[in-house]
Amino acid sequence: MMQTGFWWILGIGAIFGVLHSTLASSRVKSWAAHTLGEWAKKYYRLGYVVFAGISSLAYFSTYFLFPDKTLYRAPAPWLYAMLFLQALAAIGFMIALFQTSLLHFSGLATLLGTPSTEEHLRTNGLYRYTRHPLYLFALIMLWLLPYMSWNLLALALGVTLYTLIGSLLEERRLFAQFGQEYAEYRRRTPWLIPNPFKCR
Repeated sequence: MMQTGFWWILGIGAIFGVLHSTLASSRVKSWAAHTLGEWAKKYYRLGYVVFAGISSLAYFSTYFLFPDKTLYRAPAPWLYAMLFLQALAAIGFMIALFQTSLLHFSGLATLLGTPSTEEHLRTNGLYRYTRHPLYLFALIMLWLLPYMSWNLLALALGVTLYTLIGSLLEERRLFAQFGQEYAEYRRRTPWLIPNPFKCR
């Protein structure tokens, strides 16, 4: 582990997570709207998505910047089983993404004058079974990689921790926005892992 970039990547991941969470917070959005006015209200999400995409690529590139050692390579038939489950998760991710609204997710909804989906709480489709289907499928794809090294493990741990903490911060924002409606949705719908006995 000491001869790899494991700890460096974990540290960079912590900075990455704090920066992203701060910029996504309601407090920073409100400050930007107050300081920059209508321009910030219209373009903040789009700017955040662009920044998130570029910084994510920079973060993931740390995998190549440090020496590394292989932890495992999944042999057949496990290799094919993992790839198959990853493909199913990728399909689920795309379905959840379309149910979220691509225009709103990318920040283009406001730019194009399309009504924002943030005005309504999503509880249908895959959101009936888990409050965070995008995160669930992304983590499945991440942890079913048939190859794992120390650097890749550091990235996986960092992304997982960031995702789980980010989901809790997102829930705090949604509760502040939707109040009792979100409290009821949270009561009947599992956080991340679907529960067939709880979902209705």
